[in-house]
Order: sequence, then C-alpha cells, then structure tokens
Amino acid sequence: MDAIDTPVELKRLSSEQLPELAAELRAKILYTIQRTGGHLGSGMGAVELTIALHYLFDFKDDRLIFDVGHQAYPHKLLTGRKARFHTIRQKGGLSGFTNRFESDYDVYLMGHAGTAASAALGVSVGDRLLGRKRNVVAVVGDAAMGCGVAFEALNHAGGLEGERLLVVLNDNRWSIAQTVGALSRHLNRIRSGPLYNQAKRTLHNLLQSIPLIGKDLDDRLDAGVQSLRNILAPGSVFDELGCRYFGPVDGHSLPDLLDVLGRVKDLDGVVLLHVRTEKGRGVPGSEERYDRAHAAKPKAKPVPAEPQVVLPAKAKRTAAAWTDWFGEAVEDLAARDPRVVAITAAMPDGTGLLRYRDKFPERFVDAGIAEQHAVAFASGLATAGSRPVVAIYSTFLQRAYDQVFQEVLIQNVPVMFCMDRAGIAGEDGCTHNGLHDIAYLRTMPNIVLMAPKDGPELRAMMDFALAHDGPTGIRYARGVAPDSEDLRALGWNLPTSKIELGKMEVLRKGKDGAILACGHMAKTALEAARILEGHGIDVEVVNARFVKPIDQAGVVALAQRHDLIVTLEDHAVAGGFGSAVLETLASGGPCRARIQLMGVPDRFLDHGSREEMLAEVGLDARAVVERFLATSSVASH
Repeated sequence: MDAIDTPVELKRLSSEQLPELAAELRAKILYTIQRTGGHLGSGMGAVELTIALHYLFDFKDDRLIFDVGHQAYPHKLLTGRKARFHTIRQKGGLSGFTNRFESDYDVYLMGHAGTAASAALGVSVGDRLLGRKRNVVAVVGDAAMGCGVAFEALNHAGGLEGERLLVVLNDNRWSIAQTVGALSRHLNRIRSGPLYNQAKRTLHNLLQSIPLIGKDLDDRLDAGVQSLRNILAPGSVFDELGCRYFGPVDGHSLPDLLDVLGRVKDLDGVVLLHVRTEKGRGVPGSEERYDRAHAAKPKAKPVPAEPQVVLPAKAKRTAAAWTDWFGEAVEDLAARDPRVVAITAAMPDGTGLLRYRDKFPERFVDAGIAEQHAVAFASGLATAGSRPVVAIYSTFLQRAYDQVFQEVLIQNVPVMFCMDRAGIAGEDGCTHNGLHDIAYLRTMPNIVLMAPKDGPELRAMMDFALAHDGPTGIRYARGVAPDSEDLRALGWNLPTSKIELGKMEVLRKGKDGAILACGHMAKTALEAARILEGHGIDVEVVNARFVKPIDQAGVVALAQRHDLIVTLEDHAVAGGFGSAVLETLASGGPCRARIQLMGVPDRFLDHGSREEMLAEVGLDARAVVERFLATSSVASH
C-alpha cells in the first residue's frame, strides 16, 4: 500500500499481489476508524470489490457511483487521499462519504441510500447523448436495492435500447440492521446456490464431455452460464426488469472478481453483477454485534477542562441521549396503550427501538430503507385505528415528503413523527444534518410541531402527541439530552408548566431583553443568560415548545415588554422558527421589540463535531452573549 497513491500505481501490481494489498487496506481502515470514529463494517466488506474495480476500470474517466458512500473508505485510500485518511470526518478533513468536491474520482457527495442506480443511468444516457463512450458503474448495497427508487431506475434502464450500465449488487445482508423483506429472501435463495465460478466450472466439464459438439458449446460458455443461472434461480426479478444477471460471485475472492468483472465490463445493456460480501470482514467480534460493526466510536480523548457551569456535587447520574429518552418513552406508551405501533426505516438501533422490538415484536415494524413506504404504511395503520410512532432521522423524513403531505396531513390521521438528529448532526456532514424539517412541515396544514428543551419534556410531548387526534411531529437533537436538573442548575427558576397546545413556557424572567429558544437551544439560552448577568444584563428566557401552532399571544406579549428579542434555533434560518415568530408579529399589530434571528445560515455545512459546527455558525452561548452585547441598549451602560 505504501507504493500506491492512485489507481495508476495499483494497476502496476500483479494480480498475485492484490490479496496482500487488501489485507493492508483493512488494517489501515481498522486502525484509523477506531481512533477517529466513523463507518467501519461496510468499507471493510468492500475492500476486494473496490480493488478489483479500480484494477480493471479507469475511474478518472469512467464513472463509479457508490450508493450511500460509507462503503467508500477503501476507494478513498486508493484515490489520492491516503495521506489525509486520518482526518476522516474531522473538521477540515476528509468527508465520511464520497464527495465530488474532494476528488475527481468521486461523482457525487452521496449520503443517502437507494439513488445510485438512478444517478448512474442518468450519467450513462447523458454520455450517449453527447457521443461520449465510457463505463458507468453503480455499487449498490442489497438493503439499498430494496428502495423503491432503485427499482424505478432498473425498470427505466431495462426498457432502454442499447444503454450500457453496470450495477454491482454488494450483497452483505445488512444495512445498519439486518436486511428485511421479500427481496432479501430472494437474494438469500440465490446466495445458497453455487457461486458463479463453481457453476462455470461445472458447466465447462459438462460441455467438454459431450461428443462432437462439446467444444463449440464450450466456446459459448458465458451464454451457458447465464442459462444455468436461470435454472438455479428461476424467475429472477432482475431478469424480469430487463437486466442481464451474473452471479453470485464471492466478493472476497480477487481471482473470481477479476474474472467476472473482466467478462461483463464491456457488455452492452444493463448488467447486474451480484457480489456476496461480509459486512465487517476483518473487524474482531463483528459477527457478535447487532450491526456487524457498522460504525465505530473514537477512543476516549483526554478529559476536558472543568466547564464554567457545573452541577451540584449531589447530582450524580448517567447522562442519557435524546434517543434513550425516546426509547424509554415509546416503551412506556406501548405498555399503556395497545394501539401504539413503532415504525422504523432500517434504523432500529439508531432510533432507540431495539428494546421496544424485543418487548413488543407484534407492534414493531422495520420497513427497510423505504421511508416513503414507512410513512404511507403508518397512515394506513392510523386509518385503521392504531397509533403509529414513526421513529426517523430528520434528514431521512425528507425522503418521504409527499407521503407526509398526502397520506398523513391531508387525511389528518394521528401519526406521531419522532425526528431524531434534528439540527446539526456533526461528523456525517450536510447529508445528515436535520436543518429543514421545520421549514417544510410548518407550511402544511394539520401538523402540530414541537421541540422539547430536555429529556423529561420529550416524554411529556410524546404523551401529549398520543392523546392528540391528528398528526404530530417532535424534533430532538443528536447527543446527550439535558435533564431538568441540568437546566435548574443553569438558572431555570420558575415552576414547570403543563404542556398545552400552542403555549410557550417562561424559564426565567428578565427586564433587559429576551431569548426565545426552540427545543434544546433552551439550555444554550440559559447559559448565555447566566453569562450576561455578569455584564449587568437581565435576560428573560422562554422555551417555545411549539413551532406550530406558535403561541401568538405569548410572542406578541413578549415583544411588547422587551426592546430586544433573540430567537434561537438549531435549524436553518430560512423558513425556520425565527421566521414563524416574524410572521406572527407581522400579523399581530405594532410591537416595540427588535427581533434578531439566530440559526444556521443558508448554506450546506461541512462535517465536524456537533460542538465545533454549532460554534462555527454562531449557535453557542458565547455567540448569543456577543449578539446581546452588540445590540442591547443596556450594554452601553
């Protein structure tokens, strides 16, 4: 590996040297990701496949499109990024996905699943229209192949005359969770049959034994292998879609991969090559893990300096993530109400539903990587009288925009959307930041949209949503959730109020301005208010609770008693919570206050830790303090 910086050097190796290179790549990925954190299992399973593709194709000119992109770590090491690999997913370092702004070898910045075949077909057709001839390859995971859009692409491609496209089905039987559904069972039946080269050798021996015509038939071996494949796996869904199916091939045998890729490389039409791999190959203990070593957390870093604001010594407890608060709450809801059904789109672990799945298997649904189906399915459950809870990352709910609109909101059925990772997600970067859910959800009628300030309030909002006879959405962040004790220690000094539809909550009073915070940003607001006390500025802190319906009377009253109001949200400023406040004031008559909006600017953010990115866009307590010091009339005194 030391001698290879680009695929140019890779092609100078003999095929006998490639297994050694594969071992070195695995060692490099394992060593690095255990220290930096990042996706691990997918890339470790795709090492030989990546080597074989780069060995036979020239992807400086040919096009290679990875679905999702987290399987592309070996690809990064082979395409000029080896020296910077230790920076992966770090601020200012390499992206955790393929990134067209990072390398000429990357066609897309691809962080969501299912779309690679569509994009690759578009590239292929575009090349044909412009008279350009090159190979276009899409590498799609078996879980991503279950996405509706992947089948839409194959359906389109199979109906085109003379189009050339190679789709490599990287079948490891896993997404993050184990792959589910009928397609998975179909692939398992194919997997249980003979491997491609085993079938080829069997047929070769059979044909050679036939007198007179055996040699001529043997010369047409490829067609014979295809016929044999049809016998072994009759009625293949891919054949019916117009694809030429090859496989399955051992994805960890470089001789087999080089052989079959060499045979299909220049074939006309749409070719689907089925490659069997093992997710997490080479990761110690991956076989015992629920997610086959999908991702690794970085090793412990030195303990940071003591923060400015600390909890009382008596408050010794383990901090819980927002996801943990949700998991416990949905289990409690299901125990109390037999109508509750929890739904996930291939993310039972990431959304906190593993224990729920084990406790209530009859009321747990994993729809696979098919968010559109998951939301429409939830609508059907609600129509039949159930109370579905759709646990989904904010960024992935975007994929089901039309189903939210048509199947849920127009029908006004009681589906509860629990949107994890709302706001800045951190190291996964722009494809995983949940910065747009407020903007598109609040424009649609019938939705009740909430954001909790702490873990206990998340539970209370889920109770409220279960009792509400209509669609609800609750957005919460990635990482550790504050507890009520945390916020009390920071200056929340008023009684807790019951959650009422469209009513905000005052956390502390003040006379020199107000911070109107959305969701978990209430903690940041309290931190800023405490610092401002040292500057002689007494700030009121308000927890909005509801984005829709917004507390119109409360917002107008706040604007009438203060000269300055700062709205604070972990969401895009464009169309976000602050915009809703301005719209409310614009329709509520004259107000005395100047309104300052603080949120994420109108651009895609790079990757980095959540804390780094919040500081970069000015959403930490220090930035709020500086905003008040720069604009408050009290500060001049």
